[in-house]
Amino acid sequence: MANPLKQLAGETAIYGFSSILARVLNFLFVPIYTRTLTQLQYGVVTEFMAYIAILQVVLVLGLETGCFRFANKEGEDPRKVYSGALLAVSGLNLAFLACMVAFSGPISAALGYQGYSRLIIYVAGILFCDSITAILFAKLRQEHKAVKFAILKTVKILTETGANLVLFFVYPAQPDFTYPVFAILVSCVLCLLLFVPDILRLRISWDTGVVKRLLAYSLPLMIASLPGVANDFLDRVLFRFFDTSSAQWQATLGVYQAAVKLAVIMNLFIQMFRYAAEPFFFQRARDRNSKELYAVVMEYFTAFCGLVLLGVVGYIDIISLLLGRDFRVGVGVVPVMLLSYMLLGMLFNVSMWYKLSGKTNMAIWITLAGLVVTAVVNVVFMPRFSYWASAFGHLASYLVMFVLSACLGAKYYPIPYQWKRIGAIFLLMGAAYAGIAACFGQTDTLWLRVLAGTAFIGLYGIAAWLLLRHRSFLAGAQSLET
Repeated sequence: MANPLKQLAGETAIYGFSSILARVLNFLFVPIYTRTLTQLQYGVVTEFMAYIAILQVVLVLGLETGCFRFANKEGEDPRKVYSGALLAVSGLNLAFLACMVAFSGPISAALGYQGYSRLIIYVAGILFCDSITAILFAKLRQEHKAVKFAILKTVKILTETGANLVLFFVYPAQPDFTYPVFAILVSCVLCLLLFVPDILRLRISWDTGVVKRLLAYSLPLMIASLPGVANDFLDRVLFRFFDTSSAQWQATLGVYQAAVKLAVIMNLFIQMFRYAAEPFFFQRARDRNSKELYAVVMEYFTAFCGLVLLGVVGYIDIISLLLGRDFRVGVGVVPVMLLSYMLLGMLFNVSMWYKLSGKTNMAIWITLAGLVVTAVVNVVFMPRFSYWASAFGHLASYLVMFVLSACLGAKYYPIPYQWKRIGAIFLLMGAAYAGIAACFGQTDTLWLRVLAGTAFIGLYGIAAWLLLRHRSFLAGAQSLET
C-alpha cells in the first residue's frame, strides 16, 4: 500500500478535478452574471442559493457521514447501510417536493416574488435530486471510486454550464434571476438519471435495525450541521431584515456575493480536501500512528491555505476585473472571507475528533456557539456596516468554533497538533500579507503591484516549506508505508 499521505493527496487531486471544474466554471459565469443581471437580480439568486444550502442539510439527514461510519464497521452490511439511507432520504424528499409544488404560489408571494411560483418548484426539484444523489456520491467516496465520482460530477457541471449558456445567450427573453436556478435543476435531474444503474445494482432493501442505528448516529450530525450551514448562509437571509442602510437590500447582497465569489479558490481547496479526507480519516482510525498522521495533515493543510490566501490577495487587482464595474465596490472584504474560509478548513480538521470518537452530540453545542456569534454580529452591526458585518461575522464565528473544537478535542480525543508550528505558519503568512499591503499602498502601478505580490508569495512558500520539511513527525508518517 502506498504512503497514506500520498493516497490522500492523490484522491484529493481526483476529487478536486470536478470541484475545480465546477468552481472555475461558476467563477467564469460571475462576469456574465455581474454584467447581465442587475445588482438586485443577482441578490435574489444569492438569497435562493442560501435557502437551498440550508434545506439540503435537513433533507440529507446527516446520512453521508453515517454511511461512512457504518459501512466501515464490523458486523454491518454496506449494501443494507446504503439501501436504508437511500430509502429514508428518498421518502422525506418526495414528501417535501409534493408540499412545495402544492404551495408554491403562497410561498413565492410571502417572499415578495409574486408571479414566480416556478422558482419555488425549481428549488424543490433541486433539493429532491441532490439529496438522493448525495448518498450515492457518498457510496462512491467510501469505495474509493474517485474517478467515477469525478466523471459524474463533471457531467453535471457541464450540463449546468450548457443550460446557462442557452438561457443567457440563445433564449430570446430578457435574462432574469430564474435562469441560474433553472440551469441547476436541469443538471440535477440528469445526474440523478445517470445514477439509475447504480441504484438498480444496489438491490435496495429495508432493514429497520440498520436504519435506526444510522439515524441515531446521523441525526445529531444533521442537527449539528444545520447551525453550521445556517452559519455560512445566515447573513444572506438576514440582509432582508437588517440591511436597513441600503435603498435595496437585494442590490447590496448582490455586491457582497460577487465579492465573496473572489474567495472561491480557498473554498474550492477545502471542499476537494474534505471529499478525500473524511473517509481517509475514518479508515485510518485504527492505525497505530493515526493521530500523528492527522497532525501532519493539519500542518500541510494550513500552510497550503496560507499560500492560496496570499495568491488571491497578491493578484487581487487582476482578479477583481472579472466583476462588472458596479460590483467591484465590495472587493475590500475578500481578504476577510479568505481568512474565514481558511479557519473553516482548519475547523474541519480539528472537528474530526467527535466523529471518530462517536461524540457527535458535542458538535451541536460547538456549531450553535458559532451560529450565535454570526447572528449577534450581523444583527448588531449590519444596519450600520452592511456586508462588512457579514464578512467579519464569518471570521468571528469560525474562530470561536475552531477554538472550542480544538479545546474539547484535546480533552476527549487528543491529537498531537504542533500549535507552535501552526502559529509560525500564520506569522509567516501575516508578514507576507503585511508586505503586500505596504507595497500596494506605495504605488498604483499594476505591474509593480503584481511584482510585489509575486515576490512575497514566493518568499512565504519557501519559508513555509523549509519549516515543514524539518518537522519531527514526518519520519513517523513515512514509516506507515506497508
